Amino acid sequence: MEIGIIGLGRMGANMARRLLAGGHRVVVANRSLEPVRELAREGAVGAGSRAELVELLSPPRVVWLMVPAGEPTESMVQELADLLAPGDVIVDGGNSNYKDSVRRASELVARDIGFVDAGTSGGIWGRTEGYSLMVGGEAASVALLRPALETLAPGPDQGWGHVGPAGAGHFVKMVHNGIEYGLMQAYAEGFEIMKAKEEFGLDLHQVAEIWRYGSVVRSWLLDLTSAALADDQDLAAIEGWVADSGEGRWTVAEAIDQDVPAPVITLALLMRLVSRQDDSFAAKLLAAMRYQFGGHAVRPVEGP
Repeated sequence: MEIGIIGLGRMGANMARRLLAGGHRVVVANRSLEPVRELAREGAVGAGSRAELVELLSPPRVVWLMVPAGEPTESMVQELADLLAPGDVIVDGGNSNYKDSVRRASELVARDIGFVDAGTSGGIWGRTEGYSLMVGGEAASVALLRPALETLAPGPDQGWGHVGPAGAGHFVKMVHNGIEYGLMQAYAEGFEIMKAKEEFGLDLHQVAEIWRYGSVVRSWLLDLTSAALADDQDLAAIEGWVADSGEGRWTVAEAIDQDVPAPVITLALLMRLVSRQDDSFAAKLLAAMRYQFGGHAVRPVEGP
């Protein structure tokens, strides 16, 4: 199929590359043009503007957005709504609030433009490993997008699914990220406990490697934790300051709205806030894990 991608950051550019490798015609646009030129050299069709991207696609058009949530996504959807025609589809692959996705889909119905919210997980590894895709929207719109989803996912019938109507994809991704907070916090606390037991002189990288095979706590996050500890077990170059994308907050708020107790996710979120006040090894490891799986920036320790 052919598909347009707007937003060529860490994930958007690699998604375009995975689609190109899968034989799709990919038209790309970005606020700055250098990523467009780079992908054009790799086989994509470069567009100098959103309007040109729409012109380069054949109807029914599919345009996938990989831009920051909030106002950037809002303004992009509004602009595309004026450029696209009935039967075309807008896909939001960012971390938008699911309530915004429900509203946007409802607004686009009047123009007969489809809207798909695709919660996307995989970070900087998605290009080689495939992306986990949680998809919401009308069945007809998802069917139009299906060839791209099958290529982006780890397998045609693996790692992706149409989970419900518009908003459902971002809702499931929101909860996914909340769970991620809890898992990361448990690893970080466990390794800090072992680090504090100085008389045993534990090799934390060795422990992580042991747990990676056969253990019930093995996971991709543990693989990434081991990678983070391989060069420097003290993580001396990383400040223990951990950001949050907002989805953990939304998950906690949703839990409160639904009267569902979620103490682990809530405390994991609060620990990220604590990290911005006190430096700790657990916070350093959380920051290192985020860098490992998503390429998220870490704050280097200021030195002489």
